[in-house]
Amino acid sequence: FHIEARSKEHTIDPAMTNLTHTVNELSFGHPKFVHNRKLKRLLDYELPPSIHLASPFDGKHFVVEEIHRAYHHYMKVVPTGVATKSEKMVSYQVVGQSQLVYYDVVNVPEARFSYDLSPMSVSVEKRARRWYEYLTSLCAIIGGTYTTLGLIDAALYRVFRSRKQHR
Repeated sequence: FHIEARSKEHTIDPAMTNLTHTVNELSFGHPKFVHNRKLKRLLDYELPPSIHLASPFDGKHFVVEEIHRAYHHYMKVVPTGVATKSEKMVSYQVVGQSQLVYYDVVNVPEARFSYDLSPMSVSVEKRARRWYEYLTSLCAIIGGTYTTLGLIDAALYRVFRSRKQHR
């Protein structure tokens, strides 16, 4: 979609067109999932920070200071399925960039928003750990602690034994 200054009743001078704009919110998907706090919390917890770009243009102000220029915004939309014990949700992660484009003198500049739907999707599944996973972790911690203390004991023994022999 694009935003362009155009009117049937008025003549638009392309030299006087300023396409400074603010994007308050730009989202994809059902509003039920776009504004779902539980989903956002789950995504923040489960996904690495590099993927947390649900709305890269939200709240951004794009200032055009020269004539015959406008911003073109490019977005890659990635479907993200989130499954918990109780529900399955589909959200959309958006990765975007903006570029300031020069227009010819005779053309009216337009702010353009282009998006591409990714053929691949991200699937996030939250599941509880099984009891034997906790047991395995506990055994690993105890074994690691035992081994570390054994190494420290052996090192101290050698240090103090060598001092006794030199006296």
